[in-house]
Amino acid sequence: MTDITANPFQRLIEIGIALSAERDTNRLMERILLEAKDLCKADGGTLFLRTEDDALKFEIMRNDSLNIALGGTTGKEITFPPLHIYDPDTGEENRKNVATWTAISGMSVNIPDAYEAKDFDFTGTKKFDEGMGYHSKSFLTVPLKNSQNQIIGVLELLNAQGPAPGDVIAFSTEIQPLIEALASQAAVALDNQQLLDAQKKLLDSFIELIASAIDAKSPYTGGHCQRVPELTKMLARAACEAVDGPFADFNLTDDEMYELHIGAWLHDCGKVTTPEYVVDKATKLETIYNRIHEVRMRFEVVKRDAMVEYLEAIIDGGPAETLKAKLDERLSKLDDDFNFIAQCNMGGEFVAPELIERLESIAEIQWTRTLSDRIGISYEEQKRKDRTPELEMPVVENLLSDKDYHIIYRETAEPAASNDNPYGFKLNVPEHKYNLGEVYNLSIGRGTLTEEERFKINDHIVQTIIMLEQLPFPKHLARVPEYAGGHHEKIDGTGYPKKLTSDDMSIPARIMAIADIFEALTAADRPYKPAKSLSACVEIMSSMKKDAHIDEDLFELFLTSGIYKEYADRYLDPSQIDDVDLSEYVQTAGGSED
Repeated sequence: MTDITANPFQRLIEIGIALSAERDTNRLMERILLEAKDLCKADGGTLFLRTEDDALKFEIMRNDSLNIALGGTTGKEITFPPLHIYDPDTGEENRKNVATWTAISGMSVNIPDAYEAKDFDFTGTKKFDEGMGYHSKSFLTVPLKNSQNQIIGVLELLNAQGPAPGDVIAFSTEIQPLIEALASQAAVALDNQQLLDAQKKLLDSFIELIASAIDAKSPYTGGHCQRVPELTKMLARAACEAVDGPFADFNLTDDEMYELHIGAWLHDCGKVTTPEYVVDKATKLETIYNRIHEVRMRFEVVKRDAMVEYLEAIIDGGPAETLKAKLDERLSKLDDDFNFIAQCNMGGEFVAPELIERLESIAEIQWTRTLSDRIGISYEEQKRKDRTPELEMPVVENLLSDKDYHIIYRETAEPAASNDNPYGFKLNVPEHKYNLGEVYNLSIGRGTLTEEERFKINDHIVQTIIMLEQLPFPKHLARVPEYAGGHHEKIDGTGYPKKLTSDDMSIPARIMAIADIFEALTAADRPYKPAKSLSACVEIMSSMKKDAHIDEDLFELFLTSGIYKEYADRYLDPSQIDDVDLSEYVQTAGGSED
């Protein structure tokens, strides 16, 4: 450390450089006070910050004689109430307190002896002295002015130390300008840090707002965007804390951890582009509504036609009993056929080839439409219908059909359509944007989504990467698109959208993948599936590890560190939490941790 008395200006320069380099607000405030104390050899001091409601809040307190260290990095709260710069009731300026007067006037105050001061009220100080067995004598109170000449705080130093031990002297007029210069440097550094903190807080709040909006968009993914970041950070910390094994040398700085934090919160931001009727598609015929109701009505029409034919045959003198038996048989067959179609619509188990044959056979049942289907419809639907000429009424149609107007073409090229796209996407893009064909949708092999709809669901990660790569992230956040965009990749290169392998993925990106999968498996707020038990989720992920879909080492750390259980205790319904025998999944485990 430079000798203050020999070269105070050099020392001031060194302090200014140090203050400008500090990025932690608490450490910055602490250093401001300690450096000021050191410069003028003060026994104690307090740093106040001005609040939005015009009060001076105690941020840092130090007193060497009393061994007091409060606020800042100590973690010890200062219980003194803020000093009001203006009277809360009258609005008048509070000029009785030296700190508030300094904040009002913007001028320094140098008091040789507080007990002899006439201009300020030191009642509180004297009461403090009485209780602590201390004597507060000399004060130097200096305003902290930022670059806009606004008072953002006050620095108050106490009891300058003389040459003899315990000797308290006044703050010299020679040292006061140095303290004021330091206060000026400190105010700029503190103001800059406060601006950075405010920007960071705004960024965090905006990102969390986006994530919350995505979660609120669909009841099927409620809370997902908020839980994945928590699980991501839990696993990342465990990897950083590992002292041996594959992660012994892995570490993330505070900036890198924050980078991962941002990436986790934004990992599904592309879902803002995914239509709700695709995300929430609960049945095969559902678009904005469940089209099974249209099909039901067609069956009703066919049944009415059968009854009309029966009654007409009776009128014409046909055999009543024979005709009634045929009618009952036909109506029963139609009921059974509709029940089959309704079951197909649910998207449960795999649809076998013989069931597809029955579906196609039922589809060929015909009904008669007497009203135009081109009136009272939207402009977009009208355009699709007009691809083919309208037939003259009445029209005989199949009960289920795949018509040309069911096809929705792509109006613009997909970013992932070519292998030389600038983002490195490697996806098989369906020919059409959507296919609403009734037989086509009811023939879906498993689940409720067509190839086109599944691509649209998966496209959210494409949109996430495109959106994030368009943002001007600063250098310390440059890997946010990588982290956010890699959680659907697989270690063996069969994931999407870039078919990355383990060598292509950073450890944080692989951590994100595990967090995303485990949250989705354990989520209890998915209305389309019952909540899985903890052991079932671990077993599924173990299978994914064996198939080289997730990182083996990270999965083992996920289990052996107990993070799976810690997360379960915090976020799972108690009914989901059961015993997990780790010896089944981790060779190094001695048995269950539960």
